[in-house]
Amino acid sequence: MRVIGLISGTSVDGIDAALIEITGAPTELSVRLIRGETCDYPSALQSRILDLCHGASLPLEELAELDDAIAQCFAEAALQVQGDDRVDLIGSHGQTVFHRPRQAERLAYSLQLGRGMAIAHHTGLPTVNNFRQGDIAAGGEGAPLAPAVDAALLRHPKFNRCVQNIGGIGNVTYLPAQHRGDAAIVGWDTGPGNALLDLAVQHLTDGTQRYDQDGAWAAQGTPCLEVVQRWLDHPYFRQTPPKSTGRELFGQDFLNQCQQDADDYALTSVDFLATLTEFTALSIADSYQRFLPQMPDEILVCGGGNRNPYLCDRLRLALPMATVKTTSDAGLDADFKEAIAFAVLAYWRMHQHPGNLPTVTGADQPALLGEIHLPA
Repeated sequence: MRVIGLISGTSVDGIDAALIEITGAPTELSVRLIRGETCDYPSALQSRILDLCHGASLPLEELAELDDAIAQCFAEAALQVQGDDRVDLIGSHGQTVFHRPRQAERLAYSLQLGRGMAIAHHTGLPTVNNFRQGDIAAGGEGAPLAPAVDAALLRHPKFNRCVQNIGGIGNVTYLPAQHRGDAAIVGWDTGPGNALLDLAVQHLTDGTQRYDQDGAWAAQGTPCLEVVQRWLDHPYFRQTPPKSTGRELFGQDFLNQCQQDADDYALTSVDFLATLTEFTALSIADSYQRFLPQMPDEILVCGGGNRNPYLCDRLRLALPMATVKTTSDAGLDADFKEAIAFAVLAYWRMHQHPGNLPTVTGADQPALLGEIHLPA
């Protein structure tokens, strides 16, 4: 089956589209990436999404228009990556604009825009979306969802691996070696990934740059560890998994506090970016040391952070016991790994195969994920 996976993460930096070929039964599948594309949002639409993520109020009519505009962009991304190839199915994560973890007796809440029925209509292809809701209905966080796919595609016979996605928010999947049999696969959101760095660069450049390419700017600075330790005192890092987070916690308001702390230490712009980068690396390392059953032999990085050599070097220094590579080194494209994951989740949904890992999300049971929309 040929499936397109679509996702725009919490960085809101564009839509990743991956066309893959899936073969095998749901429990023993293999995937081949045929083509991957990253499609930018129109700048005005990106600004509207970011405003909403940062708490701007929006009348329901405008929310509906935004939902349709995002769906149109996702459909165009699907058609672009499809080219002249035959495609059977689309799996679309959509654009997260709000995520609330579960609290006491209250279910989690997660809202992704870019409605699947509109994508099916524009592309003429069956589309699966709203993946998080099935896990939330089963009492889970609704995130992260990639670990089930990581377990299917990236588990090693001998090595304990961590798959570390560094998008706007970071999340980890711990994959015990296959010879360990039924050892638990666990995972959680580790905290900020690129979101704070991107916001800081946009602020420092008055919006002329969206991110620190290759970490080159931060690499010129010196991290302030006292400030990093202050930030690591945030209660989220002590919270026991399962857990998830988003821009609601590590977004503009958090960055504003970071900037005040940086001003207290008279940090330069490059030192501030170096300190934010160190915070991302050490928050990942801290979560491993607190919550992993044992430290990994390998760490496979994916997402936008895999293209930041400075950040990856800081991660190597923070976790010297493990070899830090990318998922590309293990045969799964690091730039499109998350899009591939949602193509697989759509494939599982069409085959009535559960897509969540309760040990990761905290759900009461395995659940079918996603709503199926058939074109007219």
